Amino acid sequence: MIDRRRNAASGRTRRLFAAAALVLLAACGESERPAGEAAPAAAAPAAPPAIADRREAPGGDALRVVFLGDSLTAGLGLGEAEAFPALVGERLERAGHAVAVVNAGVSGDTSAGGLARLGWILRQEPDVLVVELGANDGLRGISPEATEENLRGIVRGAQEAGARVLLLGIRLPPNYGPDYRARFEAIYPRVAAEFGVPLVPFFLEGVGGRADLNLGDGIHPNAAGQRRVADNVYPAIEELAGEELVGEGAGGED
Repeated sequence: MIDRRRNAASGRTRRLFAAAALVLLAACGESERPAGEAAPAAAAPAAPPAIADRREAPGGDALRVVFLGDSLTAGLGLGEAEAFPALVGERLERAGHAVAVVNAGVSGDTSAGGLARLGWILRQEPDVLVVELGANDGLRGISPEATEENLRGIVRGAQEAGARVLLLGIRLPPNYGPDYRARFEAIYPRVAAEFGVPLVPFFLEGVGGRADLNLGDGIHPNAAGQRRVADNVYPAIEELAGEELVGEGAGGED
């Protein structure tokens, strides 16, 4: 029985990224802001996404993996089964893990929104929490320091609730300037090191900037792109899932 442990780049690529940033901002209902100018913090969604477990093992013994993210996690423009959380869940099952996957991606969400939703997320009692947030912060020019503090709050809260955390890193389009991009992209390795959690440095590796792997907006992965994203993140999630099961087995012995 699983114990939740409650106690405790070419010019074409640059143009594609730039156009994609503007499209995403428009889709989120935000006016374009120059890098470094903070946008108002996003409020928590009025209603959290419904729980949609792909598979619940008999007796409730499934390893619960929750993905906390934005439209990149939600699989904007695709069916839920095509988004990378569901694909990762399928691969975990084929590897012999009994899992229940929850896709808690919300389109337009920011790190502030994710932190505001954390209480609801933790009520789902995740064994593993995959955190994919910050893309909308960067595209809106929100202070990297504010984003980092929000991510720190999410990771800290999840660990205190007993969940193992995987952090997915983001990179920004080149048009945001070298200084802002460097400050933003330094967030992820710093937070990962501080809390001792694994990091996928750029979870859109091999997908970002490729027209054939993205929808028409140039930034949200299409079905093929989602499969590539699943390839990028699966090894780290599978390792965490294995550690969780080993840890639970050891903890259950007298």
